[in-house]
Amino acid sequence: MAKKDEVIFLFDVDGTLTEPRKVITPDMLAFMNDLKTKVTVGLVGGSDFSKICEQMEGEDTIKNYEYVFAENGLVAYKAGELIGKENLVHFMGEEKVQKFINHSLQLMSTISLPVKRGTFVEFRNGMLNICPVGRSCTREERNQFSELDQKEHIRQKMVENFKKNFSEDEWAFVIGGQISIDVFPTGWDKRYCLRYVENQFKTIVFIGDKTYKGGNDHEIFDDSRTIGYTTDGPETTKKLVAEALAKV
Repeated sequence: MAKKDEVIFLFDVDGTLTEPRKVITPDMLAFMNDLKTKVTVGLVGGSDFSKICEQMEGEDTIKNYEYVFAENGLVAYKAGELIGKENLVHFMGEEKVQKFINHSLQLMSTISLPVKRGTFVEFRNGMLNICPVGRSCTREERNQFSELDQKEHIRQKMVENFKKNFSEDEWAFVIGGQISIDVFPTGWDKRYCLRYVENQFKTIVFIGDKTYKGGNDHEIFDDSRTIGYTTDGPETTKKLVAEALAKV
């Protein structure tokens, strides 16, 4: 096996280390702590830093992992220190951001669902998160929407609409988690975080659940700089780690 400082394992959080929007279990936490004795470990989530902390180990998360990449790496920490931060409005401009927000709200107003709650557009440092059911929905309502979305492809149809209407504005759209769509400038997907590690490690392993085309793990999973694995939850993640460790 390669030396610890030659190999990094990057993990998606939601649906990979935890069940969707749930907190990491003590068993999985112990598994990750053991892995950190063998390789360098980093987290790369689409969510903002506070949501990653909610699902992992609270504010201690940035101290307990060598790298923590929030919002695809647009907010980046190494050994507990902030090493990079990019701003959506500064990059795209207020006019383009407002134009997209207005369109997305208008589009969602035409979609009928069993329930709608609050926070349909969440503004993050490096991206917009668009949620047709509303991020303040309960877990039961979240699961209800997810099941409906799998049948009727609500989010996929929204993405197709966005691509048609914003083809010249250099936005990228990916389906993330159970209920939302991440929207960010082209190139600001999870590959963004690789700039911080590609020259530091000989091998970069990535494990995520949304690795299909259009999912928010696809680009980094498919990148030539990584060895990608697809999981469907924490238990499968453990098996994939064992498989990957045997090869590095």
